Amino acid sequence: MKEPKSAQKDAYTLILEAIDLGLYKPGDRLVESELADRFGVSRTPVREALQRLETQSMLTRDGRSLIVASLDHNQLAELYIVRAELEGLAARLAARHATEEETRVLRAMVEDDRMLLNDPDALSRANRRFHKQIHLASHNRYLVQQLDLVHRSMALLASTSLGAEGRGAETLAEHDAIVQAIEARDGDAAYAALRNHISRAFETRLKLDAGARRFN
Repeated sequence: MKEPKSAQKDAYTLILEAIDLGLYKPGDRLVESELADRFGVSRTPVREALQRLETQSMLTRDGRSLIVASLDHNQLAELYIVRAELEGLAARLAARHATEEETRVLRAMVEDDRMLLNDPDALSRANRRFHKQIHLASHNRYLVQQLDLVHRSMALLASTSLGAEGRGAETLAEHDAIVQAIEARDGDAAYAALRNHISRAFETRLKLDAGARRFN
């Protein structure tokens, strides 16, 4: 017998995943009763989850309503700076500590993701899985925790930079360079390759945001 969704995941996780998947985007209003109905949970855990997400700056107040927060230019820049350093460190540690099995999984991800080049949303999900695998391969629980916080904030971006023309192929080439460095057990090269990857992603994000402002 299949367990109800509420028995498998708590309200906080369900709401956070919905934001991460883009079901709720920056500026969307979150209503306690609607969330309870959607996820099949009572209103009390939903209320507690909303309070927790507000404390973590994932939600913000708009009058009496709670809405999904958005990142301004400065917040975005700060987030990418921290992300580049932490992700680079994870790649450096993965080059030192990843098992042969973990390295083969990373290589397989790069090869499999080539099939997703025409699907930016699917490639974005695959990209998150790839980065998470590197985090885990670092074998440093404290770093993984901090990167989870960073990637939670990345959910506040309204769209994926992988939708930009040519960015998908560039991303896979950058992933390939990261995995090559990890396979070679070259921590410095892995760190540099992953920092370059984040830098290029940030540059693409800035171009997309500039284009959006031009047409508003």
